[in-house]
Amino acid sequence: MIKKIFFLILFVPSIINCSGSNDNNVDIPVPNQPAEFTTKDATEAIDAFNLNFYNKDMQLYYTTSDKRGVAAIWTQAIYWDMVMNAYKRTKDEKYLKLIDDIYQGGYNKYDKYNWNNDVEWFIYDDIMWWVISLARAYEITKDQKYLDLSISGFKRVWEGSPVVGDTGSYDPVNGGMYWGWKDDQRGKTACINYPTVVAAMTLYNITKEPSYLDKAKEIFSWSQDKLFDAKDGKVGDHKYKEEPTNWTTQVYNQATCIGAAVMLYKETGDKTYLNDAILATDYTKNVMSGKDGILPFKTGIEQGIYTAIFAQYVIRLIEDCNQPQYNEWLRYNINKGWANKDKRNLTYKNFNVPCPTGMLEVYDASGCPALMQVISPK
Repeated sequence: MIKKIFFLILFVPSIINCSGSNDNNVDIPVPNQPAEFTTKDATEAIDAFNLNFYNKDMQLYYTTSDKRGVAAIWTQAIYWDMVMNAYKRTKDEKYLKLIDDIYQGGYNKYDKYNWNNDVEWFIYDDIMWWVISLARAYEITKDQKYLDLSISGFKRVWEGSPVVGDTGSYDPVNGGMYWGWKDDQRGKTACINYPTVVAAMTLYNITKEPSYLDKAKEIFSWSQDKLFDAKDGKVGDHKYKEEPTNWTTQVYNQATCIGAAVMLYKETGDKTYLNDAILATDYTKNVMSGKDGILPFKTGIEQGIYTAIFAQYVIRLIEDCNQPQYNEWLRYNINKGWANKDKRNLTYKNFNVPCPTGMLEVYDASGCPALMQVISPK
């Protein structure tokens, strides 16, 4: 809910082998380099995260390490992604079981993934994060229930719901995707537009249904026109009616822009997509991360999860598009974060400082273990 309030305030008017280069890198500091993390560390990190935040009875994640509350609905999909990545990295059956367990937790908690329940699903992007993760679960397990829900969730967001009474996130007149269906939610945010492209491309890769590719191309084109600064790779937060683009930067918006561009490039071979992905990653690294090279973080509730989302998409640029120049920077971030872990093997969103030893929010503990599941050690 905090994320929603944050955006409402902002909305007040005011198999291709890709190639490319990065010639504007910020040098990673050499003195006082932390120890290099290992594959064992990566497993310890995700296991510690689950031990301290996963509710085995509810089969979803607590809000805090003292096992209180339930983490925000949209973030549960991101933790699910982390578990899927742990399974892909290790092939350990315990993570495969956890994939199905978390699905069941969401099924029980969120009205059996009833997309027409506008109490549980009260904003479009909350649905779309789950649409993406459900499709990924299908890719891993080939369990049809995941794909069916992903398809129906995408349809609900795009076309609307006769039960809820909305006409959908897609604006057929002016283009782009609306953030929500209520009057005060009619801005077009990066957090729905780029995830829509990712979801459409993931479903296209599974089903080969051409309409998904068409939708992905259209929404990406609108997003790049309205939300992307082609000079430096900055992704704006939202466009509200006729107001100028709000250029507040968020790591997760950079992330989904990168992921969307990579997926479109892999399918089409159009190098403009690759160039956009590299530009957005360079901006995150060279501008947003500052001189010390440490990924930035936000102080608001739920915003600590942004690095976990970045992990999900930057790895696609690195691995799918042969862009290994980002590995050293990301390993440096992981090494700093892991060196500052506490006795519980938990890490904090600010990789430069020791992890607080008391109560920790799940959002703020997610970034480093998420990176460790996808970035390989040296």
